Amino acid sequence: MPCAFSLELLRKVAVFHGHECPGLTIGIRAAELALRELGGPGPDLVAVSETDMCGVDAIQVLTGCTYGKGNLIHRDLGKMAFSFYRRGAGGFRAVLRPEARGGMDEEMGALFRKQSDGAATPEEEVRARVLREELRRRFLDLELEEMFTITPLPERPPRPARVLRSLACDSCGEMTMESRTRRFDGQTLCISCFEAVEQKI
Repeated sequence: MPCAFSLELLRKVAVFHGHECPGLTIGIRAAELALRELGGPGPDLVAVSETDMCGVDAIQVLTGCTYGKGNLIHRDLGKMAFSFYRRGAGGFRAVLRPEARGGMDEEMGALFRKQSDGAATPEEEVRARVLREELRRRFLDLELEEMFTITPLPERPPRPARVLRSLACDSCGEMTMESRTRRFDGQTLCISCFEAVEQKI
């Protein structure tokens, strides 16, 4: 079944992100899957993204999960994978299937490398735009089960966000959340100051 979100809502996502693209559409469909499986947005819905790509913006807009509320967590694993939990009710992990890309990766990759290097011809620029739009539309039209490998979560959901006290870094003096400080040579340091003096990093 094609994407269930209205065109108006998809436009809202694109405005928030700044443009339409295949990456944003991956997040749109991941959010659609989360809401289909776990119900509507709410404070007990948690999203964990294993990438920092465009799709995370769609997840914020459509699910209401945000960094500021502590129910959007980024794990920098470089995978097109998203986990969604409903606290007290379980959840799932969704990983983009390679075949969902419709075999476009090789040509698109070559064109994007040329664009990055400033070496793409005008014809190649047009072709890259055409492929991006084809892939975006493909993602909108795929069945969710064709797009993602969906597995039960092997772990419990992350703990709810807590408000922790802040400590002054003994080196720079800036207030730092207690859980992000380090002890070194009898001092309490923020991560930046700790990294400046710890020789093993």
